[in-house]
Amino acid sequence: MALDSVVKVSVIVPVYNVELYLEKCLLSLVNQTLQEIEILVINDGSRDNSQAVIDQFQDLYPDKIFGFTKENGGLSDARNFGIDRAKGQYLGFVDSDDYVSETMFEEMYHLAEKHLAEMVVCNLQKVDERGNVTQKLTQLDGFPEKIELDHNLSVFSDLSYFACNKIFRRELFLHKRFKKGVHFEDIELIPQLLLYCNILAFDPGFHYQYLERQDSISKSHTMSGLDILKAVETVTSVYDKSRFSKNREAIKNFQILEGVYTFLAYIAFVKNEKDYQILTRELDYFIKSKELRIKDILQYRRFGKNYLLSLPLKKKIYYILSFLKLRRIVRLLTVS
Repeated sequence: MALDSVVKVSVIVPVYNVELYLEKCLLSLVNQTLQEIEILVINDGSRDNSQAVIDQFQDLYPDKIFGFTKENGGLSDARNFGIDRAKGQYLGFVDSDDYVSETMFEEMYHLAEKHLAEMVVCNLQKVDERGNVTQKLTQLDGFPEKIELDHNLSVFSDLSYFACNKIFRRELFLHKRFKKGVHFEDIELIPQLLLYCNILAFDPGFHYQYLERQDSISKSHTMSGLDILKAVETVTSVYDKSRFSKNREAIKNFQILEGVYTFLAYIAFVKNEKDYQILTRELDYFIKSKELRIKDILQYRRFGKNYLLSLPLKKKIYYILSFLKLRRIVRLLTVS
């Protein structure tokens, strides 16, 4: 990339102890068909050989790879560090153990410019460590390429709030950053950014490859799940002050999807019984405080279809038993 050329997309890659996966990630980024790109690789205090990989790529691709080192501050802190230094018209975020298709950022940038979109979303898929696709995660099924938020507010509760399968117009981050020191920072921030958008664009390509690592799958879930409910509370507060505040259905559906279904999916893997009991009590309080009726939860629709009925049988049973508060049976199903 020439020194005087405009950077179209800045890709921010936080790195923490991923020496085994980082090369594949960075190769997918330096080989992007979009040439006007910068890749900001933030070493967030890694204790392995990740920095050696970064140095190698910076030597080979000095016009594309820009490495930084900082003390460990967590994912949000590393992303914010990159945002503060990014020069691109649009920002993208790639996790350092994942990888992307070679046309991802060119296609998404083209859609952003074509439709004057502040945010562009693509599909993603989970892959195992051998590259086999284990699950396709379709993001905006049935939506057009150009989505005007004022006329399609159902997208607010339909969308999955990953940061990694999107690009964002840089101006969205003028007064917003990822919240430090929390889990589920994407659920906390990305819906807020969406509320500032007029146009969203959708690329149906499965460009983002999300690696399910065995070492992360085996980690037990903890009280950090409460950050999901805190994130939903924050988004609700921002929504109530937004131009969409009179549309109560959109925020109610968001609360159901993220505050109920996502939260229940998380606590299914909480092994500590005391933690599980605290988390379920917090969920009961959340449902009561938001005046969410079980009928509304059961009838919640995503992409125009009943969400609960669209799920695999085991998940259906888990959720229904949870709503009926048959929790002893739920625990037998999930921790046995």
